[in-house]
Amino acid sequence: MSVLLLAPVLAVSPRVPASPTGAWQAHADYEVRDLDWQDAERGRAVPVKLFWPKAARDGQVPLVVFSHGIGSSRDGYTYLGHYWARHGIASIHLQHVGSDRALWQGNPLQLVARFQRAAGESEAVARVGDQRFALDRLLAGEWGAHIDRARIVAAGHSYGANTTLMSAGARVMRHGKAIWLRDPRVTAAIVISAPPFYGDDDFRPILGGVTIPTLHVTTADDIIRIPGFGSGVEDRLKVYEATGGAQKVLAIYKHGTHNVFTDHRYFDSQDVSTQVKQATEELSLAFIDDAYGADRKEMNDWTARHRDLLARYVAQ
Repeated sequence: MSVLLLAPVLAVSPRVPASPTGAWQAHADYEVRDLDWQDAERGRAVPVKLFWPKAARDGQVPLVVFSHGIGSSRDGYTYLGHYWARHGIASIHLQHVGSDRALWQGNPLQLVARFQRAAGESEAVARVGDQRFALDRLLAGEWGAHIDRARIVAAGHSYGANTTLMSAGARVMRHGKAIWLRDPRVTAAIVISAPPFYGDDDFRPILGGVTIPTLHVTTADDIIRIPGFGSGVEDRLKVYEATGGAQKVLAIYKHGTHNVFTDHRYFDSQDVSTQVKQATEELSLAFIDDAYGADRKEMNDWTARHRDLLARYVAQ
């Protein structure tokens, strides 16, 4: 099997009630909207959830383009979208139709095969295409004038973290050819629980060309287990260490499973789930400010507040 990335995470897909397509959900400081886009050129649906700060009407705001883990959806990480929007940051959460929650449907005996196909090279490339299409569509539409194009962040969890790294400049060799899908509009990246790149022992040639600011988040218990494949926190560290760039941050929490970063709590206590999510929200905001020229005070304050949660923290 020739695959570009391998990041299957066998977590229960969240069952979040969907809002009527295109209808705004109004909050005090922001709005949320489900949009069912279609990339006609690729013949591929690209459903998204857009979190839009009301402050954007009066000026320009940063934008986060978020990719979910395998088997999830645009509804899988909404706590981050709500948090960013409350703090004046827009975000668009993609649903990658070739590796989304539809994988859970069908014959249970074929589940592993479906996940392996979803982690294949063609879907890995298609996911980056989804990011590019959604960004094209957003910037060209009614929202484009209110987005600060110098502050566009790619972010993702698990398989979505690999997607993010590809948009950020990862270069993978397959069949003697380089797969390089860098999107120059992406100027910072948030990488949560990134699995290894399948079939490659040395990540430096892959990730050394990622030179934009990166935030890497994981836990000491961040373990992926599926039949025939396992990946522990040591792989997250290899990804961090191999990533290039003069500005990168690593945060490892003491507790929390691989799925603690999703909307729902499956294998973690309520306290661990709440603490890790809240800390990650705050860290992502401080990182975005730091990546675009703010002083490091917010990052330092975050470290002081959450010292007891951390197994390791490195900022350079």
